[in-house]
Amino acid sequence: MAYTTIDDPSEHFNTLIWSGNNASSRSFTGLGFSPDWTWIKSRSDGAGHGLFDSVRGANKQLNSGGTGAEITNHQFGYLSSFDSDGFNLTEGTYSSYESGDTNMTGRTYVGWNWRGSDSNAVSNSDGSITSTVSANTTAGFSIVTYTSAAGGQTIGHGLGVKPDMYIIKERTTSGDDWFVYHSALGEGKKLRLSGTSAAESDTNIWQNTAPTTTVAYLQNDGGGVNQNTGGNQNYVGYFFNNVKGYSKMGSYTGNGSTDGTFVYTGFRPAWILRKSSSNAEIWSILDSTRSPINYAQDVLRANTGDAEGSATWSTIDILSNGFKMRATDASTNGSGNTYIYMCFASNPFVDSNGVPVTAR
Repeated sequence: MAYTTIDDPSEHFNTLIWSGNNASSRSFTGLGFSPDWTWIKSRSDGAGHGLFDSVRGANKQLNSGGTGAEITNHQFGYLSSFDSDGFNLTEGTYSSYESGDTNMTGRTYVGWNWRGSDSNAVSNSDGSITSTVSANTTAGFSIVTYTSAAGGQTIGHGLGVKPDMYIIKERTTSGDDWFVYHSALGEGKKLRLSGTSAAESDTNIWQNTAPTTTVAYLQNDGGGVNQNTGGNQNYVGYFFNNVKGYSKMGSYTGNGSTDGTFVYTGFRPAWILRKSSSNAEIWSILDSTRSPINYAQDVLRANTGDAEGSATWSTIDILSNGFKMRATDASTNGSGNTYIYMCFASNPFVDSNGVPVTAR
């Protein structure tokens, strides 16, 4: 049996970087696929994140670093369409500093892109709540939207296997966090992508029940993932499962040393999201496009709008089969601390023909 079914991970996940030019309409190509989820962040300024997907509609923006509601046609710029080989941005009205912009002159940007179903989203009735799903089962990724209902409910995720991580956000009103399920923590805990708190014990939010190959479990908890008080709310969820040679959701224990913990993924990473689950620390994002040579330390924070920093506390080596911590900070490699991560590949460790990848 072949080591992996995905020889070229860039057919499912890819990163673009650009400098803003205030163009009224700007088209980006070269992804190699039509993205269904694009996550944009200004690298040079403290502007908020812009998360766009094809199921909600290209022009609808959410910010991972806040609890705000979805914004349509953001006045400071937005993604206006998902195209066959990339996406298009529409210029907003800028002043000296704006949050959530996408193409302002004088700023640099990064866009992380995931491929969905390559077709229109479909209705999914696997759960007690009917969901709308765009699923890429080859790459273990789906986008799910749904409307809340009273009590404990389930939603279909479309992956066909158990998800290892999902991130859910209420879209309708301000004030609700992004809630994260991670298989390394189990169904009795949650994290907040929009915050820094350690993993919180909560046997209510996921009904204390692990997801199945068809559904995820949600509780009417007064907010978060299935709020029904005062009327139904709209939600979006991003679901992921491990795919050998392409994606990995897991955990590691820090050792507090510059000869740090090695994390085996089975591929050379292209993108890494990390968070301490045992301590109140930031969510850090590294990628091999912004940091093309080792050490990789050009970090962005998913939970804030902070500009990119070349931060020694985030330093890692990106290796042919995983990544290795090269810092001692509590946010990434504190001795005895536990960390969860989500990671996507630039190359599998061994392709379907048995050819190994070289180190960078």
